[in-house]
Amino acid sequence: MELHGGNILGADVAKSGAATFRAVNPSTGQELDPVFHEATEAEAARTLDLAEEAFAAYRSQPAEAIAKFLEAIAAGLEALGQELIARAHAETALPEARLLSERGRTVTQLRMFAALVCEGSWVDARIDRADPGRTPVPKPDLRRMLVPIGPVVVFGASNFPLAFSICGGDTASAFAAGNPVVAKAHPAHPGTSELAARVIQKAVRDCGLPMGIFSMVQGAKPDLSLSLVRHPSTRAVGFTGSLQAGRALFDAAAQRPSPIPVFAEMGSINPIFVLPHALKERGAELAQSLAKSVTLGVGQFCTKPGLVVGLGDASLDTFRQTLGSLIGATAPGIMLYAGIAARYGSSFSKRCGTRDVQLVSSTSAAPGISKTQAQAAVFATQAQSFLQNAELREEQFGPSTLVVACGSGEELEQVAHSLDGQLTVTVHATEQDLKEHAGLLDILREKTGRLLFGGVPTGVEVAPAMHHGGPYPATTDSRFTSVGTAAILRFVRPLCYQDAPQDYLPLELKDENSRGIWRLVDGEWTRAAITSIAPART
Repeated sequence: MELHGGNILGADVAKSGAATFRAVNPSTGQELDPVFHEATEAEAARTLDLAEEAFAAYRSQPAEAIAKFLEAIAAGLEALGQELIARAHAETALPEARLLSERGRTVTQLRMFAALVCEGSWVDARIDRADPGRTPVPKPDLRRMLVPIGPVVVFGASNFPLAFSICGGDTASAFAAGNPVVAKAHPAHPGTSELAARVIQKAVRDCGLPMGIFSMVQGAKPDLSLSLVRHPSTRAVGFTGSLQAGRALFDAAAQRPSPIPVFAEMGSINPIFVLPHALKERGAELAQSLAKSVTLGVGQFCTKPGLVVGLGDASLDTFRQTLGSLIGATAPGIMLYAGIAARYGSSFSKRCGTRDVQLVSSTSAAPGISKTQAQAAVFATQAQSFLQNAELREEQFGPSTLVVACGSGEELEQVAHSLDGQLTVTVHATEQDLKEHAGLLDILREKTGRLLFGGVPTGVEVAPAMHHGGPYPATTDSRFTSVGTAAILRFVRPLCYQDAPQDYLPLELKDENSRGIWRLVDGEWTRAAITSIAPART
């Protein structure tokens, strides 16, 4: 497929702006063809006008039509074959094996949402039947379900060019809920984004859906992103990226005449607490697994463990040195693009110069000529220094971690209290550790969206029970996830019908329950039709 470098506005391609840019291969520093056109303000506005026009028709589609559409996107991504993988590799330097795995995850979540839509119970239908004889006031008939919220703006992430980008989980869940999507491509992988966007564009056409339900714009300027959030037709935003960018979008959305939700995943240091008995039993094993997790993908995972906390003793000393030796043997890695490598390099240098922080070990071989290479590193400090320096509690996006030695169980709890909200917190403990540090566990459960007992946080299972979110600043709303089928709940709102005629009700709320979904009828979950259920006793 020959890339056109334009912006996709429903059925059309637009290149009216004078500003252009190219993708850059982070392995070589060479620019890649073609030239990509920055979307103009008028083009960005047009995408949302089209989405608003298409919303009524799309939200009225039967579940089977939406599921067919999601399946078509998944099949289209697979049909691109090596072309998609090769372009993503050229733009991100991610290994082909990793990209193949990520494509598999992307199509899996699309098909997972297709199955969710077909089954239908996700709409959370609730029915309380009328009781006209109730005194002193008759009881009305109330029927409630979740409905789509409207056009959703999705921002592609730099570190997942497929699974958190144009065809990723935000887009899949927004489409599944019945919403149009306007996608903003990440400027680090515009070609990959165009390929994925054209798959969606074709799926829309092949499925006979309104072409305005999907558009994609290219560009690197913050003003473009803010204009998408501020457009009056935008009803919600999905974002994965830095705290600075996510907060800017969140603030812009809050300042609109009609504020809208921004579901932003922004940053996390994903602390690992290694308690003393577990450390003595399996310290070397933990160092091995942690070294792999810290350096996985050159540390460019939102769940990379950036902090390790333990009681300062001989076991922690040995663990720290083992971890340092393993990290030091790691070759410099190529980061996703020059900007992200520069930010990591700057934070690395700053941490090296931070008072009371020691560089335990770093990649022995210096980064090469490429400005996108990064050194892996292990730093160390004491609990009191950590508590006094708030910068040590900020995410360092790249292949490094900080080991903090505590002098007591009380200091362990002080460190836990000092932490901001996290996507994940991991605890390595024996049964005895858990009994001795019950207070610590009580603190940690309030700090995170996912509490792991053993293992490492990298690797987020795409499953209905997964929660990928956490208290601020990990995300802007800890009640919601961006991974798993519950992600659909971000892009819906409840609608209650009172005393509505049967002919006016949606299928999910009609008496006959023709879809056979689970519904809460008079306080009890059932798939039965209303006519076969005895009236509730009052």
